[in-house]
Amino acid sequence: MPQPGEAFQPQPSAEDSFLDLLVETLEGLDESVRGQFLRQFFRTIAQIDLTEAQSNEYWDRILQRRLELAENLGKRVSLKTAMVDVLASTNFLRVPILMEYDEFKKLQINAATDALTGLYNRRLFDEYCDKELNRAKRYGQQLAVVILDLHKLKEVNDRHGHLQGDQVLQLAATTLRKTLRASDFAFRIGGDEFALLLPQTDPEQAITLCKRVRAQYEAEVGPLKLDLGVTLDFGAAVYPQDGDQKAALMGLADERLYQLKHAGRTPSRVIPLEPLQPREAPAPPPTPSKPIAAPAPAPSAVPHPAARPEARKWERVSLAGTKAYAILTELGQKSAHVIDLSYGGVALQLDKSDELPSQFSAVLHVPILPPVRVVLRKVYSSRLESGRTRVGCAFVS
Repeated sequence: MPQPGEAFQPQPSAEDSFLDLLVETLEGLDESVRGQFLRQFFRTIAQIDLTEAQSNEYWDRILQRRLELAENLGKRVSLKTAMVDVLASTNFLRVPILMEYDEFKKLQINAATDALTGLYNRRLFDEYCDKELNRAKRYGQQLAVVILDLHKLKEVNDRHGHLQGDQVLQLAATTLRKTLRASDFAFRIGGDEFALLLPQTDPEQAITLCKRVRAQYEAEVGPLKLDLGVTLDFGAAVYPQDGDQKAALMGLADERLYQLKHAGRTPSRVIPLEPLQPREAPAPPPTPSKPIAAPAPAPSAVPHPAARPEARKWERVSLAGTKAYAILTELGQKSAHVIDLSYGGVALQLDKSDELPSQFSAVLHVPILPPVRVVLRKVYSSRLESGRTRVGCAFVS
């Protein structure tokens, strides 16, 4: 398959060649004569009825759109593709017979994604960020904006070549696709920069997810034996506590990314989501040491938050900002807030974790779903910034 930037271009079909000839022919016609022809042309090829003036107007828009698509994609675009793109955005096109649906969808995908990584591009990030921020404001929910930077990409390109650099970029995209939730969005917004939109995500959840992404990426890139400390740095900002405008959230996330890049390379370090202090001259980073795997805790022990595994077997659905709760039937009908839910278990928020037995019954009340009775096994607990405790529980068959 030809790669972007290659000189090879597919030969146009007979239909495309005819349409190109038509474009050249119509350029030399009087506007009135051209409008008469185009009116019949649109009626025949797309079964829409336009006036002569509308026919000329839409023809000019189609030619302009064709130039824009060719410039954005860096390759030739057929006239019928531009025609469908323009007419489909109006109420005129009722029988879209100009081209195959799969061909049109492929055009939409190519225009919205980064060719190397397959992630959404910067243009779509700007569009989705505005949309998700408006949604968060409308429903009173949190939205985390994350900026990720591929650390040492330039060194990889200089020492190992751009093909190796492309590979570490593609591994970053693969890691994001494997680690993020279905409700999250990942974008490549620059040469070595990525962005995430995490709906219904609080500051602690955003940091936890970013650390999981980084740990997973370091595991993926390890077999390449680059010996350069290649990793993903990150900075996060959360609506509404960090700002209510896209520019403010992006700027703060970028500042926190800067802080992490110059604060040391300790994987467990958490950059707090608090007002920033003025920048100081960064201290030289400590020499990284090879991590040593710690033995797994006994089944009955409650691991320290830093010892929690980074990998998650089941995809998590965040319930932050909802009224989801659980009734703990064995603790005098005590209730607990449900933080998130997955196929394998649930996370609860409690004042204290030691009040829970190792295994207990509960009734989950989750929006949209009917109440469901479950048996849960306590897996871990960790202290939240609010002073309360997050308790991870697994469903018992």
